[in-house]
Amino acid sequence: MSAENTKVELERLLQLRNEEPKRALEIEAQIHQRFGITSAVFVLDLAGFSRLTLRYGIVHFLGVLQRLRAIAYPILKNHGGTLIKQEADNLFVTFPEVEMAVKGAIAILQALQAANVTLPDAEDVQAGIGIGYGDLLLIGGCDLFGSEMNLASKLGEDLARPGEILLTQRAMTQLMRHNADLASNAETMELTASGLAIPTYQFVVRRGVVQIPES
Repeated sequence: MSAENTKVELERLLQLRNEEPKRALEIEAQIHQRFGITSAVFVLDLAGFSRLTLRYGIVHFLGVLQRLRAIAYPILKNHGGTLIKQEADNLFVTFPEVEMAVKGAIAILQALQAANVTLPDAEDVQAGIGIGYGDLLLIGGCDLFGSEMNLASKLGEDLARPGEILLTQRAMTQLMRHNADLASNAETMELTASGLAIPTYQFVVRRGVVQIPES
């Protein structure tokens, strides 16, 4: 890892920006140059974290998390994803293109549903996924910041139901440029989170297939 791409270096630049406000724009440009990336960001949230933990205990839920990792990690790698971090029941992943993120998301949800067929209900692994695209700050290879990161987190953690993949406007625009046929399977909707209206595009994976909205 470059010494210029660490949390320590970011803190140094932020402190310098606060101490020298006249240089704010110059220092912000340095931050974007050192830490900036442009990519798709994928946030997966495991459904029922609190409910499962309260009902069956933390060890049970940790077992469910292990099953998720065993299924999801190889799929993410095969679709060009880079796992940035896991926080509790959430996975944060970057992809070079939205098309890769959507195909990876579909493959994960299909694999989870296939695994659930042979498991008792208490062992089911179900997830929702949010996907954004745009300029981000990647700090030390293990943390992400940016507007599209925030929106993808809202979609994945707060709004996506099990089996759903929700895309931001920017993510859909990028997907349409590279794979209009795949993009045509999404349903347009507008969701609200924290009082903010979010134009959103929905893919639904049910019974192992992507459901195509009726025209």
